[in-house]
Amino acid sequence: MIAKFIFVALFGLSSAVVQAQELPNFTQLVDKHGAAVVNISTVQAPSLPNNRFMPRMPNMPNMPNMPEDDPFFEFFRRNMPPNTPNMPPNEGMPRDFESKSLGSGFIISSDGYILTNTHLVDSAEEITVKLTDKREFRAKLVGADRKTDIALLKIDATGLPKVTQGDPNKLEVGEWVVAIGSPFGFENSVTAGIVSAKGRSLAQENFVPFIQTDVAINPGNSGGPLFNMKGEVVGINSQIYSRTGGFMGLSFAIPIDVATDISNQLIASGKVSRGRIGVLIQEVTKELAESFGLPKPTGALVASVQKGGPADKAGIEARDVILKFDGKPVNASGDLPRIVGGTKPGSKVSLQVWRNGATKELTVTVDELPPDERTAGRGKRGKAPDTSNRIGLSLTELTAEQKQQLEVGNGLLVDDMAPGIASRAGVRPGDVILSINNQDVKTVDQFNQILNKIEKGRTIALLVRRGDTATFVTMKLNGGDNK
Repeated sequence: MIAKFIFVALFGLSSAVVQAQELPNFTQLVDKHGAAVVNISTVQAPSLPNNRFMPRMPNMPNMPNMPEDDPFFEFFRRNMPPNTPNMPPNEGMPRDFESKSLGSGFIISSDGYILTNTHLVDSAEEITVKLTDKREFRAKLVGADRKTDIALLKIDATGLPKVTQGDPNKLEVGEWVVAIGSPFGFENSVTAGIVSAKGRSLAQENFVPFIQTDVAINPGNSGGPLFNMKGEVVGINSQIYSRTGGFMGLSFAIPIDVATDISNQLIASGKVSRGRIGVLIQEVTKELAESFGLPKPTGALVASVQKGGPADKAGIEARDVILKFDGKPVNASGDLPRIVGGTKPGSKVSLQVWRNGATKELTVTVDELPPDERTAGRGKRGKAPDTSNRIGLSLTELTAEQKQQLEVGNGLLVDDMAPGIASRAGVRPGDVILSINNQDVKTVDQFNQILNKIEKGRTIALLVRRGDTATFVTMKLNGGDNK
């Protein structure tokens, strides 16, 4: 009996030792690749009053409205800038204080290209990148794509450490992954977990097959890399699912191959080009599959077809179920926007639809998705924007399709802008200017002619459309104009 007890005890101890040895060790990964992770801070321009802000606590204009027993109350109390009641308001509209945001990013080339999230740098007047060796650089925004939440920055430096990019398609559910970032400003914090799922579709996110993990991700981790155990970046930490604002075990990363495609386009042209075919789609439920005679609920159900669009010309009809596009299976409706969006405009591709109980092969010529009003770029390789007027705005005329989408008869799209009086007044790339000093604008030349006739020291009023709301924005022309 004693011998049996000793055997069991020794066997149990041996198993524990084996299990302990199988646990991963992340020290070499962090030592080798941690230096390529950077901290990002920004100074944001004040926002238009139609934006939704978090409520402020009395006498603390930058303090979110939260109870004092909230675990994040003390962090915000210590880190928010103090009240400045004597700050002069922006002329003609309430002025929100310029704010600094903290996030993460990582170096993808030794000459200073950095990937991060768009929501960290959107509308930023200043972007500062801090390396692990404490050096700080002012960064240029090469381009930012809100559809994927990918932004590309450039700093003036060489010989920088860079990450190695991996293949997210080879990730397996249950595999260990590591995140490095700056949660709540604590630089180069390391957290680890496993891949919970792949190819997740999130609401309002049609172009990203997210990697779901249980890696602890908190505010400040956004934009940082997700590593596999080989030390390769497989994703960019972007979102969390939370009811409290803190980590709850559901984190989502953008696959690195999606980010690489976006960054390559931004470097080449400063913008992102996507395909479209002109259909509205919905998910195929079990009941719909049965009614259509489909063996299983799969594909994307065409709810409507844009008249005269690529799908209409190809013969696609409402009630068709798209099963394949360019040879790629469409397992769920969320797959189609990603596949079509990643197809080069002008390409002729085959697609397979389910119609009247049988499959049918069609050919469609992919059109280009119109510029998204939420997409901003700063030109090829981070050059300063080519602003063509006194207040630093680079404008383009709306296409007929954009006018139809926005339900406006005229307007100019803000493609880009230089820091100055317009940005400080709250104008952003993606806004649509409907009028200047109560004069409707239809062309860039007309806008500039009106603007050039306004004397220095006078106030101008722009009617700006953002989303579903139009707001007047005022600014005074200084002696040096765009300053």
